[in-house]
Parts: sequence; structure tokens; C-alpha cells
Amino acid sequence: MAQVLVIGDDLTGSNATGALYARLGLRAVTVGALAQVERYAHRVDVLVVNTASRHWPPARAYAAVRAAAETAGEAPLIVKRVDTTLRGNPGSELDAVADCLAAREPAARIRTLAVPAFPDAGRSTVGGLHLVDGVPLTRTAVARDPFDPVRHSRVAAVLGAQSRRTTDELTLDVVERGPDAVAAALRESRAEIVVCDATENAHLHTVAVAAARLAAEDAVRWVALDSGPFGAALAAELGLRPESGTPARILAVVGSVTDRTRTQLAHTETALGARWADLDPADPDPDRVLAALRAAAEDGATVLGVRVAPDLRTAATGTTPVPDAGTAARILRCLAEVARRAVTELCPGGLYASGGDVAEAVTFALGADGFAIETEVLPLAIAGHLVGGPHDGLLFATKGGLIGGPDAARDCLEHLRAACTRHTLGTTLSAN
Repeated sequence: MAQVLVIGDDLTGSNATGALYARLGLRAVTVGALAQVERYAHRVDVLVVNTASRHWPPARAYAAVRAAAETAGEAPLIVKRVDTTLRGNPGSELDAVADCLAAREPAARIRTLAVPAFPDAGRSTVGGLHLVDGVPLTRTAVARDPFDPVRHSRVAAVLGAQSRRTTDELTLDVVERGPDAVAAALRESRAEIVVCDATENAHLHTVAVAAARLAAEDAVRWVALDSGPFGAALAAELGLRPESGTPARILAVVGSVTDRTRTQLAHTETALGARWADLDPADPDPDRVLAALRAAAEDGATVLGVRVAPDLRTAATGTTPVPDAGTAARILRCLAEVARRAVTELCPGGLYASGGDVAEAVTFALGADGFAIETEVLPLAIAGHLVGGPHDGLLFATKGGLIGGPDAARDCLEHLRAACTRHTLGTTLSAN
């Protein structure tokens, strides 16, 4: 059964949103007609329904969304996907979802988190005002849209023009104080819809953590109204997993110890729940690292890897010492040996290597003939699969050690997980 039901109002936005869930390892399909909704609701993890209702009158849009929600059956999380600039019928369509849930679950505490920010696309919400590249909506081109001109910059006002439900606002200063402060504010508010400020992905994660806590502790049944990334963050924090089991495991091998790399790996911990086993550069022991990787896998981690721990002198001096050639060679051999044994033992669906020397050593250790190139995830970060040898076909992504911004490693790992999901989804749908 679908773990997440996403109802969008146009095809491109629906597909883009489904891709965000696929990056979490969930099988996502976009459909349109109600017959297709019923057909696929029990065959995927995320069912994205495109009602194509953005330019419709509010009453017609309400009816289409409610029919989709009723036909799809019971999903643990329902997301009303809205345009990143709030065009269309967000208030009417949200009411349709909430009314459907209220009729189906009359005793449930149904509340909505309206988090339309999409930081990676330049959409943010500050003081309840929705901004495009820092400019309020009513000062952008969407205010003159020939089909759906947006007449308010305040999210609550856009929703209130159509929705019957009460609204409140959760300001950025509360979000920046962390999940405890957000959870307390959500408990204190009695509004049916809470509009949350957010300017960066970390804010989306903070709100999602707090919401998941209230779902568990207060039995709140959340509806997400968002433009894509918040709903995916909430699904992850609610612990929604594929019906067929856990997402494919991804193994990462990282040799760089630069500040840039440490920042990138920290982002994978926050965004993906990645678990990292530290290799001691003074005593590179593959057995010790493999024991840590096994423990992480047994704990349910789906993104796990090995990294070189900072030299003790780094903390003392604030600089990273350059290892001598002999030490560097021992570290490289250990990383390659860890990769060889971990791939055999833990059976990951994908492998990530950062650093040219590391990628070459891992490829050789796995007995591959080479690397089939499929796509560029970002400049100097390439994805494909191994060719030849005992692990022929294993999905593989490589990135230069000094390449990319804070989210570069996250993007590579998510690309691998999405590729694993596409393979699983194709197998599932062809079997049915």
C-alpha cells in the first residue's frame, strides 16, 4: 500500500515532487485518472496524483482532489502539493484533503503544516510572507499571471481566500531554536493550519522532526501542504519505508580529510541519516572498520560508509597534517580492503567513492574491468556502474575529493538510492 499520497495540480510539479521521494528510496509513480489511482495505490510506496486542476474554478478543483483522496485509500501521510509560487487553488484543495480525512477518521486530530518553502529553488517563507529569490510574491511575475494571478504574499492570506480553516504562523526565530521549540509552539497553537517559515533545508528538517514527535506523542494526524521538499522530509522523519522492505543500502568510501569533505559528510548525516565508521590514520585496521559498518547495518542504516578520522594534530593546531607517502598508501589499501569485504558481506545496491585515488583503488579491489559512465550528477561527480568482475553492474558514483558544495556528497548518495529505486520499481511494475 502507498505510504504517501501526494496530490498535485499539474504534471511537471507532480513529477518533480515524486522524484524527491524516489531519492529517499521510495518507489514513486505519477498517475492522473481515478482508475489509475485505484490501480496503483497498492503497488508503489508513493502515489502521486496529478489532478491537473491548477486553472480550474475552486469548487471543481475541490471535487477532483477529494475524489482522488477517497479513491487512493488510506496512506499514513497525505501531502497536498502546491505550486512553488502558490498559484491555483491551494485553499480549496487543502480543504478537500482535510474533509476527506475528517470523514474517514472522525476521531483523529487532523492538522496541516503549510511549508511551501523550496530553498533549493529560491523559494522561502519569512514572517509568513512567501518569497521568490527574496522578493514577495506580489512583486513578481506571478502577480500578473494570466490564469492564476497571486494577489497576496502572505501564505495565510492565500489559503484564507479559499479555505474555511483557521491559520497560525510559526516564525523563523522559533524554527531556528530547533525541534523542541517548534514542537512546543505547535502544541500551543490551536489553529488547524500552521504556516511555517523556512529559508534553508535545515529549517524543513527541523519542522519535520518536531511534527514527527507530535505525531508519536500526541497522535496528531498531519497533512503537509508544501511544494515538494518538506513533505519528503516529513515522510523520512515519520519513518515511512517501502512496503517491500527497507530502501536499498548504499556504501560510501571517503579518503579525504579536508574541511570541505567533513562539511559534506555532516550534511549526509543530517539529510540521510548516514552512519560513518572512522578509520584511524595512525592504525588503519579493516576489521575494526567492518565491525562498525556491520553494527550500523544491523541498526537499520541504509547509507553507511567509511571515512578517515581527523589526525589528532588537527584538533590541536586547526590544520590538517599531510600524511607521508607510506601512511597514505596504508590508508588507501585499508579503504580498498574495507570496500571489497563490505560489498561482499553487506550487499549494497550502490557504491560511492570520493577521491580519485580512492575510486581507482576500490575499482581494482572489486576486480572490475572498468566503469560504465551514465550521467554527471554534478561537475566532476559521475555515476554509472561497474563493468566486469564479480560485481558487474553494481551502481557506482565517484566524486573528486575537493569538488562540490556542502550538499555534493548528499546529492551523489541520493542519486544512487534513486537509481536503485528505479530498478526496483521497474521490476515491480513489470511483474504486475
